[in-house]
Amino acid sequence: MTDRPSATPSSPHQRIFFYHVIRYVPNPVRDEWLNIGIVLFDPETGERRIRLIESQEEFARVRRLHPRANEALLRGWRDELQGQFEEAVLRKGSWRDLLLKLDSTLSNCVQFAQQKGLHAPDLDAALDGLYEDQVAVPRPPSRVGAPGTRATLRNYCDQVWKLAGLWNKLEKSVRVNEFTFPGDPMRLDYSYRRNGTRGYVQTISVSRAPGECKAYAYTAARIAARAPYGSEFAAVTDVQLQANNARHDFVRDTLRDAGIESVPQEGFAVWVQRLKPLMY
Repeated sequence: MTDRPSATPSSPHQRIFFYHVIRYVPNPVRDEWLNIGIVLFDPETGERRIRLIESQEEFARVRRLHPRANEALLRGWRDELQGQFEEAVLRKGSWRDLLLKLDSTLSNCVQFAQQKGLHAPDLDAALDGLYEDQVAVPRPPSRVGAPGTRATLRNYCDQVWKLAGLWNKLEKSVRVNEFTFPGDPMRLDYSYRRNGTRGYVQTISVSRAPGECKAYAYTAARIAARAPYGSEFAAVTDVQLQANNARHDFVRDTLRDAGIESVPQEGFAVWVQRLKPLMY
């Protein structure tokens, strides 16, 4: 049975979309689950979006709630689902047929919740809202100006790209295993192309997870080794890196030694405007 939006759109710019929450069900007998992703589609155009947990913080939450959770299984299904949806886009296959196929072949530990509907101005706004409300790690209210997570920082960057009119020119959630090793679960937030060069942009929460800069530095080095004259890298940090701060020095030096430009959140909009005329 499909749940349809019960209320009429609040503005003429609102559209109707349908979605499924993806659940991790470690114990089907006890009917216990944890939301780990969202699949969303436009019933009129067939356009679709998918987003699943990816950060260490999100997987840590799964382990806290279910200490015996099979993280390798979850990461494997994440890549499998992403691959299936990407292949369906290329083949222009039926969204509904794909969902039925996946629903019948998924492990008992990974399931689709009942289809529901909502109103939103566009797919990306709908996906961000659904993910924040139903999947993201819950947080208590924080003081004004408190540093954010990567998810918060990425949402801000999404809006900057969109306001600059560059959203559709980007690749999002870019796999890196072709440059590192098969099975590498890491993905980079954004990729763009300009004048024969491919650029990569990754968000890093210096306040909460400064150590993630090491994974990005390693990945950038692997990519650069494959395309030494055709790649460039930037990291968007949640705070301005300050001198004489051990944590900030560690992040700055790690990024610099890997050839990664550091861009503070407050300067990202200006950085994007400088990049805009060069992109294609």
